[in-house]
Amino acid sequence: MTTKSLRTEPQKRLQSLDVLRGFDMFWITGGGYLTVVLSKLTGAEWLAGQMEHAEWAGFHFEDLIFPLFMFIAGVAIPFAIGSKLEKNVPAKKLVGKAFKRMLILIVLGILYNGTFKNGFADGRIASVLGQIGIGYFLASLITIYFPGLKSRIFWLAGILTGFGILQLLVPVPGFGAGVLTPEGCINGYIDRLFLPGRLHGGTFDPEGIMCSLSATGITLMGTFAGSILRKRQTTDWQKIGYMAATGVGFILLALLLATFYPIIKKCWTSTFNLFAGGIGFLLMALFYLIIDHWKIQGWAFYFRVIGMNSIFVYLFVRIVDMQSVTEFFFGWLAKPLGDAGSLFLIICSLALIWLLLYYMYKKKIFLRV
Repeated sequence: MTTKSLRTEPQKRLQSLDVLRGFDMFWITGGGYLTVVLSKLTGAEWLAGQMEHAEWAGFHFEDLIFPLFMFIAGVAIPFAIGSKLEKNVPAKKLVGKAFKRMLILIVLGILYNGTFKNGFADGRIASVLGQIGIGYFLASLITIYFPGLKSRIFWLAGILTGFGILQLLVPVPGFGAGVLTPEGCINGYIDRLFLPGRLHGGTFDPEGIMCSLSATGITLMGTFAGSILRKRQTTDWQKIGYMAATGVGFILLALLLATFYPIIKKCWTSTFNLFAGGIGFLLMALFYLIIDHWKIQGWAFYFRVIGMNSIFVYLFVRIVDMQSVTEFFFGWLAKPLGDAGSLFLIICSLALIWLLLYYMYKKKIFLRV
């Protein structure tokens, strides 16, 4: 991991990608809690429910945040790798860089889990960052050796079909085939056999072995969007149309298959890949339309600042207790506000985090993995 105080932005940068990444990270840095507080103050309790993961089958807004980040990571792959392949950078060098990034993210994920804090006792190895690293590495590998869009479509079809067969048709000892429950799904069975350390779900891990491999699918979907956006011969409206149509198609296919193959994030079913990936395409199309085509960018600066240091802020809000920091400095102002005090404090917390990221942005300090 490097920290650089130098100009890293190319002359032509896809603004919408940074903004969408920042929009996604906003919910992790406090946007989710802000929504919960607002829902309680306004009586819109259903909003608070959307800020929690679906208990098992189903889909809530909270279930989109992590896969959307993986989709966005995939969008960046054709820009990062495609240009280097065109400059005849050896494939071996690109694979090595992607592999190094995967290892760093796995280590940072173990750190995020608090494993170092507890002296490695009952530590959890699987993590969100580790899954991002694995998905990014495998999607990069496919893109490097199969740069054509049609080839990657075949790879995606193979991944989704393969995991569907494993989850629906391969029997799990003591349960049989196609038992998509925490105990009965093949994901949990493989995690219990091969994944060291503590499992987050007890009998399975939502970022376990099969989930991490299956999530390559949504990262690969992101490379499709990246290839569409990178194609110079295509007009903006064609790019938007291709992405929107693909997104709608994936969502409809997911809903059709969900009649017998449920949408489940915690065991990352292929239908979940399709549904979350479809939303990713629609959001990418929308953000590209507004920011890069219509050039309506003023409102997006807040999110862009967050998106430029996404890994840093993800670790920062985990390591630093921002609620305590905010209460320490602004608690005296919040108390007289009664129920609205919580809203005031979360707004202050979001402001402090953003100001730190803005300082890093102005100083051109970007943590890259």
